[in-house]
Amino acid sequence: MPASAANRPDETYDVIVVGAGPTGENVADRAHAAGLSAAIVESERVGGECSYWACMPSKALLRPVTARSEARRVPGLKDAVAGPLDTEAVLAHRDAFASHWKDDGQVRWLESVGVTLVRGQGRLAGPRKVVVDGERTLHARHAVALCTGSRAVLPPVPGLAEAAPWTSREATSAASVPGRLVIVGGGVVGVEMATAWRALGAAVTLLVRGEGLLPRMEPFAGALVAESLAEAGVMLRTGTSVSRVRREAPGGPVTVELDTGGEIVADELLIATGRAPRTDDLGLETVGLTPGAWLTVDDTCRVTDLVENDWLYGVGDVNHRALLTHQGKYQARIAGAALVARAQGVPILETDRWGAHAATADHAAVPQVVFSDPEAAAVGLSLAEAERAGYRVRAVDADLGAVAGAALYADGYRGHARMVVDLDRETVLGATFVGPGVGELLHSATLAVAAEIPLERLWHAVPAYPTISEVWLRLLEAYRG
Repeated sequence: MPASAANRPDETYDVIVVGAGPTGENVADRAHAAGLSAAIVESERVGGECSYWACMPSKALLRPVTARSEARRVPGLKDAVAGPLDTEAVLAHRDAFASHWKDDGQVRWLESVGVTLVRGQGRLAGPRKVVVDGERTLHARHAVALCTGSRAVLPPVPGLAEAAPWTSREATSAASVPGRLVIVGGGVVGVEMATAWRALGAAVTLLVRGEGLLPRMEPFAGALVAESLAEAGVMLRTGTSVSRVRREAPGGPVTVELDTGGEIVADELLIATGRAPRTDDLGLETVGLTPGAWLTVDDTCRVTDLVENDWLYGVGDVNHRALLTHQGKYQARIAGAALVARAQGVPILETDRWGAHAATADHAAVPQVVFSDPEAAAVGLSLAEAERAGYRVRAVDADLGAVAGAALYADGYRGHARMVVDLDRETVLGATFVGPGVGELLHSATLAVAAEIPLERLWHAVPAYPTISEVWLRLLEAYRG
């Protein structure tokens, strides 16, 4: 044991949180706000993946792209924005929103709410015990919350790891625009990064194993986004997988061999095909769990694979319920309320599906926006998901471009909307919108789904004219026939 640790007494807190991303910060804040002492352990930067390599830098890259695209379709602005993007300014804008990869501001926030920050790699060392870098031992009176998130996964393609490909981290933080970029994966990261780097001047090839983009959304979402990417100059190849990768020299060109024959040479290769939980080095084996596995939890986010567990929580990406920052923060609010209730001896509201201690939205009302051009936004169940779940449903569709607000928003506005209706209860199970600016439509749909508002009541929620939100009236009219 290092000499510095020999004289350091063990520390005890009511709650210990491992991982200081948005999820962990919210768990710690909720616990402390309820009167419990809390410590948070972080091995990298306070603020986590979202702040430095995901949500904030990626959307900062994308906003100039979509703003220019929309301005080009507004009379009187087309010629004013005809030129290329100012790459240096866009990257500087991205750097600012990533706080220049420094976490000083986040640390100050933790200090302001009274949460103790412990720097280092935290590992479980038995029930309610966390050891940091093998030197500092923390004990939890009530709960330990694992909020370490997820990481990008490289598929087992020969030569891939040796070629040092980009993952989402490199794609959102790159200091310059690659001349040629190959992206593997047609999900959110692949689509957003194809949108951003193509607009900044890269020659982009997007390789997709399946037949379309955004496979977790309604099929029309991926189709409209693919059409737009093709118009922007992205080379999209579906039904294609990578069989081998070669990079002869560090920093040199990378050659991507395809299972369909042929090869593509690029300056960088981005792999955006999946994620894995960051649980491989958390000491899970000391409490009988499997290192590297997703954590199975109940609706309070308490780990269920642990016998007689009244203390261990898995919150955010690590539980694989909904790998989205806003869902992790939502789970943190639920888990924080639940662990505080248990610590204070307050009954858990286990029978209340939408109560303070149940993360029901993870199952029924997960919202997501893809910040592509056009945007794609969805909440709740798609038509296929609802049918698989056994609901008696009907899909109701509307042309977003036919709404007056959309026509004013941009000339030649193209978009589509769908709501999935539970015919037995006449409520909205899910909604999907594709088109410029539709991300701001999504919360109204989220409210409809989460609150299970009857369609007869939605008929009285009058959309302002002329806004794109008037699509709700078109959908309800189509349902009524």
